[in-house]
Amino acid sequence: MKVNQENLGKLETLYKDYLEGERVDQFFAEFDIHFAAGHWCAGDFLDRFATTGYNLELDSGIVAQIERVAKAGIKGIEFHEALFIDEDFKKDPRKISAVKDALSQYKLIPTNMNTNLFTHPKWKLGGITNSNKTIRKDALSIALQGIETAKEVGCSSVALWPGSDGWDYNFQVNYGKILERFIEGCVTINKRAISAGLKFGIEAKLHEPREGNIIIPTTHCAALVAKMVNEECGGNNMGVAIDYGHEQMYAVEPAFTLYAVRRFGVPVVNFHINNAKTHSNDEDRIAGTGDNWKLADFCYAAIDTGYSGWFGEDQFTYRLEPVKAMSLSRELFANVMKKALQIYAHRDKLEKAQATGDASLAIEVVKKYLL
Repeated sequence: MKVNQENLGKLETLYKDYLEGERVDQFFAEFDIHFAAGHWCAGDFLDRFATTGYNLELDSGIVAQIERVAKAGIKGIEFHEALFIDEDFKKDPRKISAVKDALSQYKLIPTNMNTNLFTHPKWKLGGITNSNKTIRKDALSIALQGIETAKEVGCSSVALWPGSDGWDYNFQVNYGKILERFIEGCVTINKRAISAGLKFGIEAKLHEPREGNIIIPTTHCAALVAKMVNEECGGNNMGVAIDYGHEQMYAVEPAFTLYAVRRFGVPVVNFHINNAKTHSNDEDRIAGTGDNWKLADFCYAAIDTGYSGWFGEDQFTYRLEPVKAMSLSRELFANVMKKALQIYAHRDKLEKAQATGDASLAIEVVKKYLL
């Protein structure tokens, strides 16, 4: 982001009122805020109650999804490497070419390539932590191939959300062994990412689809793994990808997480923006529809810790038209981010209040921007 006294001063003039339409574009450009969406946000959505989906009329092909992301006014797009492979898990150059053509046509920037080791039944007992050595090897090959795909498509980072790696019942697995396998796998992936010039991040989640725990349940655990991997690989290439809704699942303070990982010396590679209820599942609802004090605090922390990467929508708005849902999330996020910037413009007053430890003094500083 680009934050200075000149553009902060415009918050009370040019950007004083509610932001919508072209003023959202102007605001993002002014503060160099990079906003993206996962391709999946633009498709139809299935769940176990509506197994054929909620919007049967939608074309959920990748080119149609790219078109809808652009129609929502969003500038960047995330992918899964599974979009670019054939039935034998091999990279398909034709699919890569079609996506690159669509990106050029709709003027979208490819941002992050996620690794899908959770959809296919092959991974039901885990990907890179699977007890079967052959399946572990196959999973690692998919992850490394995804780095090649990311490079060809033009992404700047790769990410691993280990949704299938974990357990459903107590005593099901040896926790130490699967953690060791996970770290070993991340070392291999990070080394390949370094050679490809791409950042690598892991995305934590408490549970779901696993009923018990995913191997990396919190961002704090993810940061520790990244730190260990970076120590072995040298440098600081591996970091964390933070999903706002996942933070809500285990009821941590998302803003605190940003300061913690910075102190640990671990980079934030990517953000997923959405909303979820505290101590619930990963609803992936429209950003800005929940506790906006908490979201504004998170945005403030992103500003204060110097985050300069992408804010990417990760939402499953089952019963809504996806273009409208993506547009709303972008608009609401922009307005919450504006509040955070307004508070940041008066950070000297806030820091003075914070130094006392008196919550009422801090609330006095921020209340007029949040309500």
